[in-house]
Amino acid sequence: MLFIGRTSESEKMKLSDSKYFYSKMILERFRTVLILSSVVCTLAVVVSLHKLLTHEAKFAKPFFPIPIGLYGNYLETVSDEAPLPLAKPRDSVRDAEAVVSLNAALEMKKHGKADKALKLFQHAFALSPKHADVLNHYGEFLEDTKKDVVRADQLYTLALSNFPDHSGALMNRQRTASIVENLDREMLRKIDEKRDALSSIPENNSALRRAKKEAYFQHIYHTVGIEGNTMTLQQTRSILETRIAVSGKSVDEHNEILGLDAAMKYINATLLYRLRDITMGDILEIHKRVLGHVDPVEGGQFRRTQVYVGGHIPPGPTEIQRLMLQFLEWLNSEDALDLHPVRYAALAHYKLVHIHPFIDGNGRTSRLLMNLLLMQAGFPPVIVPKQHRHLYYQHLQTANEGDVRPFVRFIAQCTERTLNLYLWATSEFAHMVPAIGDPHILGELDVMDEPL
Repeated sequence: MLFIGRTSESEKMKLSDSKYFYSKMILERFRTVLILSSVVCTLAVVVSLHKLLTHEAKFAKPFFPIPIGLYGNYLETVSDEAPLPLAKPRDSVRDAEAVVSLNAALEMKKHGKADKALKLFQHAFALSPKHADVLNHYGEFLEDTKKDVVRADQLYTLALSNFPDHSGALMNRQRTASIVENLDREMLRKIDEKRDALSSIPENNSALRRAKKEAYFQHIYHTVGIEGNTMTLQQTRSILETRIAVSGKSVDEHNEILGLDAAMKYINATLLYRLRDITMGDILEIHKRVLGHVDPVEGGQFRRTQVYVGGHIPPGPTEIQRLMLQFLEWLNSEDALDLHPVRYAALAHYKLVHIHPFIDGNGRTSRLLMNLLLMQAGFPPVIVPKQHRHLYYQHLQTANEGDVRPFVRFIAQCTERTLNLYLWATSEFAHMVPAIGDPHILGELDVMDEPL
C-alpha cells in the first residue's frame, strides 16, 4: 500500500547519506581553500621579508643628528630663494665673435700654448654657451690637456642637448659616457666606505656627540646662509643654544634659523625611523614648519599663483597637484629605491625644487627632504657650504638644461666632505672639534666643482 506524503526508510537513508557526503565535500573544499590561502600568505610574507631584508637603504642604521639639549618649536620667515642665473640669449654677433675666439683657441692649442688656449676657450664659451662647436672643442681641450673627462663629458652632453646630430660631440660622448659612469661609481663606493666607518662608531662616543653638535650648527648656518641670511656661525650657535636674540639682526633672520631647527626636529621625531612611504602630508608638514606662522595661509599649502625663479619658469599652479602625485609615485617606486642613496636623495631634491610647489621655502624644503633620505640610509645631513652657493645654483640650472649629473655629483661631493668632517673630528684630533667649522676644511673644492 502506498502512503502519499510519507517518505520511506530507504529514501530517508539516501537523503541522509547525500547530506553527509555534501557536508563532507564542503568541508574538504574549505580545507583545500584554507591550505592554499595559508601557502599563498606564507609565500607573500617570505617575498616581503626578502625585499625588506635586501633593501639596504631602508634598513641602514639611520643617522640621528639632533644634539642633546636643543629643544623647542619655532617659526620661519618668508624669504625668496636666490634666483637661478639667466641664460644668455642666442645672438648672431656674439656667435660670430665666439667662433673667432674658438679658432684662435684651436690655433694656440696647436702650437702648445695651453694657458692662452684655455682663456680663449673660456671666452668663446662665455660668449656663446650653447654653441655646439664651442662646446665640443672646449671639451676636447679639457680632455686632452687637463685630463678632465668629467667636465669634457658634461660639455659634450650639453652640445648634444642643443644639437643632437652633432657628429663630433656624439662620438666624443659615446667614448666618455662609460668612463664617467665608472668614475661616479667609484666616488660613491668611497662615500659608502666612509659612511660605514662612521656607522661603526658607538653612539655614546664622546667625540661623536661633540661632532654632531658642531655639525648641527654648521648645517643650519650654511643652509640659511644659502638663502642670504647674514648671521655668523657663532651667532647661529648662540641663538640655538640660548634662544637669546642677537643685537642688530632682524627678526626674520632669527626666525629662519629657528624655523629650520623646528623642521629638523620634526623630521627626526616623526619620519626618520618610519618605514612606510613618504606621503604628500609629510612634505606639507615639513614645509609648514619651514614657512612657519609668519604666513599661516601659505604654510603647508601649495601655491595658487605663478612664480618666476630666474631663468626657470616653474609649472603653473593648476599643474602642481598632478606633478606632486607623479613625484611621490617616483619617490616611493622600486626603481627609485634601488638607486644609490646619494643619487636618490639628490634627484629627489632636484625634482621637488623643479616643480617649485610652494610660494616660498622650496629650496629649504627640498634640502630637508634630501637629508631625510640620506639620514634614513645612514648618512649625516649634508652640509652645502654657503661659499659654494653659486655652484649649487649653477648645477641646478645645468639640470634644467637637461643634464642632472653635475648636480648629483655636487651633492655627492658635499656628502663626502660632511663625512670627512665627522671622521676627522672623531679621530685622534677629537679634542679640536671646533675646527670642524674651519671654512678651509669645509670649503675644499675638487676640480670638477670649478665653474666652466
